[in-house]
Amino acid sequence: MTRELTIPTPGPGLHEITAEVRAVVRQAARPRSLCTVFVRHTSASLTIQENADPSARRDLERWLARLVPEGDSLYTHTSEGPDDMPSHIRAALTATSLGIPILEGDLALGTWQGIYLWEHRRRPHRRRVVVSVV
Repeated sequence: MTRELTIPTPGPGLHEITAEVRAVVRQAARPRSLCTVFVRHTSASLTIQENADPSARRDLERWLARLVPEGDSLYTHTSEGPDDMPSHIRAALTATSLGIPILEGDLALGTWQGIYLWEHRRRPHRRRVVVSVV
């Protein structure tokens, strides 16, 4: 079973999509299988991170912004704005797909784990995320 989700993002940062992915898994009704999640963009990514303390997400966002800053004079791909090339690099350094085991019909995530769409652009977007249960 495969579904495409449209996830609105208000701007940069980690946006939790665990509930949306879990709904697809439950609809598939396969007790032991694999869920793959794939983002169909080059300026956003996916990650599994702590979903209990928001300061962990803020620290990750700030760390990646320092690692890949806007305005680097070495960037030549600048036609779509100063946040475009850094967003491509940030996506390349993180992940565009995830594989999560399904046990007893649910995502086998740890107690404090959540699935996040990581928006790297400044303006709002509607990101397409493909979820497959195989």
